[in-house]
Amino acid sequence: MAPPVSQSMRDGCVDRHDDWLRRCGPGCNLILLKTDRQKNLGILHRLLHVMLAASLVVQTVNAIGQEEPSGGQNGSHQQTPYQNMTPDQRAEATRKFLGLGAEPDKVAAARGAPLFQQNCGFCHGQQARGATGPSLITSDEVLTDDHGERLTPFLKKGRPEKGMPAFATMPDDQLKDISEFLHLQIEEIANRGTYHVLNILVGNAAKGQAYVTTHCMSCHTTETFAHIGSSFHSPEQLQRGWIWPMRREDSSPAITATVKTPDGVTVAGRVMQVSDFRITLVDHKGKTHVIDRVPGVNVQIKDPRAAHEAMIMSLRNDDMHDVTAYLATLK
Repeated sequence: MAPPVSQSMRDGCVDRHDDWLRRCGPGCNLILLKTDRQKNLGILHRLLHVMLAASLVVQTVNAIGQEEPSGGQNGSHQQTPYQNMTPDQRAEATRKFLGLGAEPDKVAAARGAPLFQQNCGFCHGQQARGATGPSLITSDEVLTDDHGERLTPFLKKGRPEKGMPAFATMPDDQLKDISEFLHLQIEEIANRGTYHVLNILVGNAAKGQAYVTTHCMSCHTTETFAHIGSSFHSPEQLQRGWIWPMRREDSSPAITATVKTPDGVTVAGRVMQVSDFRITLVDHKGKTHVIDRVPGVNVQIKDPRAAHEAMIMSLRNDDMHDVTAYLATLK
């Protein structure tokens, strides 16, 4: 069963800054209908899980753990970064984060597929996405079930008053197989961690080297790229890493800002949170400053990744593959 969504998830809105899943003030609260409030909260609960999986996968990855080059720091034990996990580990981590429940039994789901399609597909669609009847992907009955313990008695009883027949004579094991099939459909839609990336080293390394020389060396040095090909767990992580380098708590890609207030005070430091209303900085002494962006406050932000952001807007697929192929050779 999916865990309840936290109050901060209900009441918060994602800060516009792409590195932090911060929440803005109480003015951003979601407004729920006062009539039948409990039902509205239940619907919101389901939609949040689907939205997180289908539309906010990048935020999911950030929340679980950013990728890091292999090796760790000072030999200390650390949880495996999300992007360095195997596909099975990634799927399990995403499943837990999204509250998708127990892992579906794929063998049972394969048995349940023809049963569902023969008995239910004409109404709910062959993959349970909906047809003349509703989609079951966000069904409360399905989402609150793990392995048929709720769905089996529900299917036996049916909802005749709403046009859903009872399957009273179908054996329990077949109804459980149908349940596993439904859970697998949700897993395949929501759990992006199950995706397997195929080989992406298809570019021309020589052309990639030329691109780096022309577009990258004004900011970087040859030392930047030394051994970069062996610093990532896989080619797709290497490609993601050079296009959009991750930020770390103690590294230069951090966003910094200088803030001048109307009374002449200047505060500089690492940006922890920024919105149209306020900015939060940590100065070189570790002190946190929260400054309201009222009239007269001047904010100058320096983002070392600004050049990468501009590059992304014009980066061609061929260039991306060429650079990745070149960097992969720098072992």
